Amino acid sequence: MAPKKLSPIPPRDQTGTVVKNYRLGEVLGRGSNGVVYKSLNMDTGDVVAIKQLPLHKIPKSELASIMGEINLLNHLDHRNIVKYLANHKTKDFLNIVLEYVENGSLADTVRKFGSLPESLIAVYIEQVLEGLCYLHSEGVIHRDIKGANILTTKEGLVKLADFGVATRLEDGKVKDYDDVAGTPYWMAPEVIEMAPPSTAADVWSVGATIVELLTGAPPYFELAAMPALFRIVQDPHPPIPEDTSPPLRDFLLLCFRKDPATRQP
Repeated sequence: MAPKKLSPIPPRDQTGTVVKNYRLGEVLGRGSNGVVYKSLNMDTGDVVAIKQLPLHKIPKSELASIMGEINLLNHLDHRNIVKYLANHKTKDFLNIVLEYVENGSLADTVRKFGSLPESLIAVYIEQVLEGLCYLHSEGVIHRDIKGANILTTKEGLVKLADFGVATRLEDGKVKDYDDVAGTPYWMAPEVIEMAPPSTAADVWSVGATIVELLTGAPPYFELAAMPALFRIVQDPHPPIPEDTSPPLRDFLLLCFRKDPATRQP
């Protein structure tokens, strides 16, 4: 029997290629499972972001989860949530077309301009909370709130992005929970201990994100991931940055309550 001929793996950089009626332009970001391109609608002139996922890297078992993310995004409609526009599947890629948010992420903002003042952080976090209130009212937990997943427009409008690990509540509970999701330094203690996630986990991550914007890094970032996770679980609460104003300190302590049932911003 002749050996099975393998399909060639597509080139890593797809800049300049056309998907449907979109031409892919500069790379906006790269992740473990794909690349995001700034793209131009060749019919209307609209600029969008296309998240391109190589199908050869996606196990069939994960494809259903990705299509679930698309379905979830398709049903969300709020000014503080990045807008889903369409998806196009080719032989090599799944292309998710999203609203383009021109200023990039808050993590980018901190890298470019340094730590932010409390007054500006308040402007951003108020909008983050509005987006989260909407998500939670729709029965959705984001599960990966951090500076890299919070985008801003040039007018300072905040958009929550990257719903790759988001999950939907059914009757107030997560159905078929069997994984730990999120990014270590922003994780709530109950998530680390593998309790089923709740909306309170997003609130903890908001607190860690505030510390990130204040100092340039989330709590315990000076540690490797595993020791940081241990400290998140064992410490009464993450360290509050020096010179934090009393109102913000009180707010952070509300976000960092160990008991999810009493945690609120």
